[in-house]
Amino acid sequence: MSALSSALPDFPWDLLEPAKTRAAAHPGGIVDLSVGTPVDPVPAVVRQALAEAADAPGYPLTAGTATLRAAIAGWLARACGASGELGVLPTIGSKELVAWLPTLLGVGPGDKVVIPQVCYPTYEVGVRLAGAEVIRSDSLTAVGPERVKLIWINSPSNPTGQVLPAEHLRKVVAWARERGTIVVSDECYLSLGWDAEPVSVLADEVTGGDYTGVLAVHSLSKRSNLAGYRAGFVGGDPALVGELLAVRKHAGMIVPAPVQAAMVAALRDEEHVAAQRERYAARREILRAALTKAGFAISHSEAGLYLWATRGEDCWQTVDRLAERGILAAPGAFYGPSAAQHVRVALTATDERVAAAADRLAEGL
Repeated sequence: MSALSSALPDFPWDLLEPAKTRAAAHPGGIVDLSVGTPVDPVPAVVRQALAEAADAPGYPLTAGTATLRAAIAGWLARACGASGELGVLPTIGSKELVAWLPTLLGVGPGDKVVIPQVCYPTYEVGVRLAGAEVIRSDSLTAVGPERVKLIWINSPSNPTGQVLPAEHLRKVVAWARERGTIVVSDECYLSLGWDAEPVSVLADEVTGGDYTGVLAVHSLSKRSNLAGYRAGFVGGDPALVGELLAVRKHAGMIVPAPVQAAMVAALRDEEHVAAQRERYAARREILRAALTKAGFAISHSEAGLYLWATRGEDCWQTVDRLAERGILAAPGAFYGPSAAQHVRVALTATDERVAAAADRLAEGL
């Protein structure tokens, strides 16, 4: 019997360990800009809600409480411009959903799934776990006559920060509906637009309130610093959400009750989101200027938590140069073969560490 892991690529972050060791040896310590993990406090209103719901001895609902479902639907209406009847479902963060969504929706051997040319590695992992075939393409025309079961889109993009306009999203949805293809939009960075305003696939200007064959994946990890809570959700086509719920109930994929209560608090409060945006905006300004002065060109990066930067050389060479200065960045190769000359620089470091990175970049590479 062959191990399932043998069908999967190497875990990317394991490959970064040598560079991490070099960066950590810097006299001033490492500035880790490789992973988009929040470093700022969990909002007090969310922590309070979690604590107050801590006495939860019974099994929670896979579907989420009625209060949580209403909070998710309300947020999708406000933030995504969705006016139609949505199916919604809380998930254990967004990564597990991305990894298992093809399997949960019945994608399997012989099926084809389209993912972006440059994208979050877990899209490919999820397709491989389902035993299906990956097609990397940003052009639906290039896909040709292939029968596609599911297509992933990601806007704002991880890692590039690119934002897809409403017109493009409409074309994707129309293309998919003509072929009976499911469209899944990863919108985890929707609240972090900088030079462009991100648009949800659920927006009326895209789907007109008809979510047939369309799902949007969201996360509270970035907007609310809840990566440690594993708090995500999916919304869209009620029939598809119902199918996800039916399978997830059997598999025990349940968000803990205290986390469900914390999600309600996070979704109802926008003050903490605005404060966090200000922190990231300031760090982005410092890092963007420092990288540009150090000879980097910034591609896209109009939204999200990253700067997509290049020196026109192999990404691993750039990673090594930065590591010598005690700065750790993610190589573009993690995100697809066509990204081999870029690095992803995260905004998720403290103000002090961001300032240290800027000082080191000023010394040259």
